[in-house]
Order: sequence, then structure tokens, then C-alpha cells
Amino acid sequence: MSGLAGASAQTAPTFNASRVNAGTVGVISGGADGTYIRIAADLANVLDGEDLRVLPMIGRGSLQNLRDIMFLRGVDIGIVQMDAREQLKAENLQDNAARRLRFITRLYNEEVHIIASRDITDIRQLDGRKVNIDKAGSGTNLTSRLIFEKLGIKPDVTTFDQASSYAKLKSGEIQAAVYVAGRPVRAIAEFQTDGRFHLISIPFEGEIAESYFPARLTSEDYPQLVDRNQPAETLAVGSLLAVFNWPENSDRYSRVKRFVNAFFSRFDEFLQPGRHPKWKEVNLAADVPGWERVKAAQDWLDRATAGNPSAEVQSFEGFMNSRGINVTAEQREALFRDFLAWQNDRQKVTRRSTRQD
Repeated sequence: MSGLAGASAQTAPTFNASRVNAGTVGVISGGADGTYIRIAADLANVLDGEDLRVLPMIGRGSLQNLRDIMFLRGVDIGIVQMDAREQLKAENLQDNAARRLRFITRLYNEEVHIIASRDITDIRQLDGRKVNIDKAGSGTNLTSRLIFEKLGIKPDVTTFDQASSYAKLKSGEIQAAVYVAGRPVRAIAEFQTDGRFHLISIPFEGEIAESYFPARLTSEDYPQLVDRNQPAETLAVGSLLAVFNWPENSDRYSRVKRFVNAFFSRFDEFLQPGRHPKWKEVNLAADVPGWERVKAAQDWLDRATAGNPSAEVQSFEGFMNSRGINVTAEQREALFRDFLAWQNDRQKVTRRSTRQD
């Protein structure tokens, strides 16, 4: 063996299969053209390192993602809509596995997109017409049915996948297509309309206001589908990172804990240029009605906001209360993100100082 080859053999890192597998976390997301997969890709790009590897997976919608979190090996975390868990009641899962679903953090709001031909100017005109609502089990399918039911509209629904629905719109086989995803959706922005289609509005009224949030789609998001001076008023549904509540001494819980610690402590990196703009809507500390936060995430937040006056890092809530700062919820979220970024910077400095000592 030559001296160069011998040196390479001595300096090459030893591959440790057990360590690699222990740090691998599977994240089930959404279709190839949606926002979920881009969010999952950001998770991998930011968090991948020696002790953690995030594997984004293409999923089949929020409802199926919940099933996968509960029963599919290799799926540790899933991106789902906040209203998806309610549908598990119909599958008689509420009394066992579904009760052990938890969340890590609320993510962002997903907007409801309805692409229709230009002759349709009111959502109520979809009554009796063919409208695609995506495959069964998808978040789009779930939310579409709920919205139409609350508005008393009965379209003739089809369940083609999203890519097929755009081709069927152009051919006239269907008159509208629904997609629930965080704007801007690349596939919709790139949809070649030839001036024949647009995004229509959804009224924020009655029971709709109890379950969803008002939202707006503009020409900046979709220049081919929204007129400059006439935005489409629509609805939005919240999304979150969901997990199964594994026992604390289990390998699966350890994977989730490792992910949580990395994700929360490095969250400021998701707000940098080049990441999906929806990250700017995320508030790590926000509660989700009807959901319980997984212990690993709650523990991290408790440490980050611990009211310890002798600690070098003063808690966020303690800081706000001690100074009588009264701001809106949106402003508080922005301040909390700044607090986490500041705390992360101090931790980096401390680690560097410790290594030098």
C-alpha cells in the first residue's frame, strides 16, 4: 500500500450504521407540486447534519398522513391540516391510536384555491357542475366537502389528482378545480390559462367563519389568474407538524426529540432568503385548539421561556410582563421569533467559547 493510500485509510471517517439510523427522521408531506413537499425539503436542507437526517416523503394528503403517522413504519412526523383529525371519527380510530396524536408546532395557513372558467363569477354557480376536489383522503378533498356543505352547494365532484385536473379543466371535462395549499403554489402559478380561467372568491360567512380564516389571493401570487385590481377573497385552514405520542423511553420518541431540539433551536435559519415564504407565518409557541403538544416540544418551549430571574437569558414572557409590554398577537409572534434567534446566537457563542477553553 502506498503512503498516500495508507494515509487516506487512516483519515477516512468510520461509517456507523447504527448512528445514522438513530438520527434518521421520516417526514410525510404532500404532492410533488404542493407546499408541503417544499416545506419538508427546507427541513432537510437546514437540519441535516452528523446527528440528524430528515427524509422528506411524498404523501397523499392530510388524512392519509395521519394514518401513516399512526401505523406506517419509517414515518415519524407529518404535515397535516388542523381539521383533518376530525375525519378519523368516521374510521372508529378516536378511541385508540388517534388519541395519541400530538403536535410539535403550528405551521402556517393554507389557502383554498378554486380555479374556474371565466364565465363562473360566483362560487354558488358551481352547484350541479363538475368540480374536482382531489383524491379521497387528501386535505383538499376533506376541506372542499366541508366548505361546500357549509355553503349549501352541491357540485358534481370528481377526484382526479391535481396534475390531471388542470388538463381536464382545459379540455372542458370539469368546470372547476379546488386545491388547498400554501400560496404561492407553483403548479397553479405556472398554469397556462390563455385568459380562460381565474381564481374565484369564497364568502366568509355563517358556519364558515367558525372553522376557517379569511385570506386573499392577489395578482402578485398568480398574475395569470387574478386581476390586478380585483383580488380573490378566499379561506384558509391552519396546518401543523403532527407526531405519534411514543413512550419516552422508546427509540421513536428519541428521534422526535432530536428533531424538535434541532428544529426549534435553529428556527431562525428557516426565515432566511431562499426558504419558503410561509415560514414567516410560523409561531413555534402557538397553541392549536383540540390538540396537545408532544412532550419534547413542550419541554423545549418551557426551557426557552422559563421564568428564572437569575438566569443569563431572561424568559420571553417574563421580559414582556415585567415591562408591561402590550402588543397584538401578530406583534408578539414576531417578537418571540426575534427572542428565539437571539437566544440561538448566544448559545452558539457559548458553545464556541467552551470549545476554545
